[in-house]
Amino acid sequence: MHATASSHIFSGLWIPLVTPFQDNAVDHTALRQLVQHLEPQGIAGIVVCGSTGEAAALGAEEQLAVFDTVAQAAPDLPRVMGLSGYHLPDTLDWVRTLGSRGLAGLLVPAPHYIRPSQAGLLQWFTAIADASAQPVLVYDIPARTGVTLSLSTLRTLAQHPNIVGIKDCGGDMAKTQALIADGQLQVLAGDDANIFTTLALGGTGAIAASGHVHTARLVALMQHVLRGELEAAQTLWRPLQPLIEALFAEPNPAPVKALLAHQGLLQAGLRAPMTVASQALTERLVALSAALEVSPR
Repeated sequence: MHATASSHIFSGLWIPLVTPFQDNAVDHTALRQLVQHLEPQGIAGIVVCGSTGEAAALGAEEQLAVFDTVAQAAPDLPRVMGLSGYHLPDTLDWVRTLGSRGLAGLLVPAPHYIRPSQAGLLQWFTAIADASAQPVLVYDIPARTGVTLSLSTLRTLAQHPNIVGIKDCGGDMAKTQALIADGQLQVLAGDDANIFTTLALGGTGAIAASGHVHTARLVALMQHVLRGELEAAQTLWRPLQPLIEALFAEPNPAPVKALLAHQGLLQAGLRAPMTVASQALTERLVALSAALEVSPR
C-alpha cells in the first residue's frame, strides 16, 4: 500500500452530505445545522458536493460556498470534495482552484456522458491525480457515468502515488474482493447495501448516504466489524437493511432529504429535474426509522 494510503485517512464512515435548499437557494443555516448534528456521532469525515449533494445542480461559486460553510461548521472534521465533469482542461483548472481549500482529498468519477475507453479513463484519472494537491479517491459508479472501470485499469491507477482509495459502487463483488486482497487501495463501500459485506471482506470504510440517519448506529456496527465482532455487528445491521433499501427506492437524495426534513433538520426540496420523495415513501421511511429506535443497539 502507498505510504499516503497506509495512514488509513479514509477509514470509517464518511457522509456524502446533502445540500439543503430554501426557495431553491442553498440554505447555509440548515447546512451548518446538519454538519453540527453529524459531527459528534463518530463519523470520520464529510464528502462535500458529491452526487448526493446535487453537485451537478450547483454552480462553481455555490460549491465553494457550500464547502466553506461545512469547513466553518466543523473545522476539525476532514473534508473531501466531489469532482465531476467531462472537459479535462476545465476540470484541471477546478482541481487547481480547490488546491488551497484545506481538503483531505478529492472524490473523482469517470467523465460523465463521454463513455471513454479504458485508455481514456487512465488518461483522465492520471491527469487529475498529477494536478491535485490532495489525495484522490476514484469513484467507480457506472450507473451514473456509463462506463465501468476494469480491474486492470484500477490496478494501474493504484500505482499512482496520489491515488489512494476507491468509493466502490461498481456492483462487482469479485472486483471488490480483488482490490481488497491487492491492498493497494483503500476500499470504501459506496453502495450502502454492501457496507457490511465490504467491511467484513477487509474494506476500510464507507461513503454512505444512509449515514445521514441513525448515524451512531452505523458507526458502531462498522467498528464491530473492523474489530472482528461480527455477531454484534449483525445485530445492528439487520434492522438497518429495510431502511437502507427504502432510502434508495426513489432517486437519491430525495428519500434521505425527506427523512431529514421529518426530523426538522432541513427542508425536503431538491433542484430540478430532481423531485421530492413521494408521500407514500416518506411515510414508509418515517415508520422504518421509528422502528429502529426500539431495535437492539
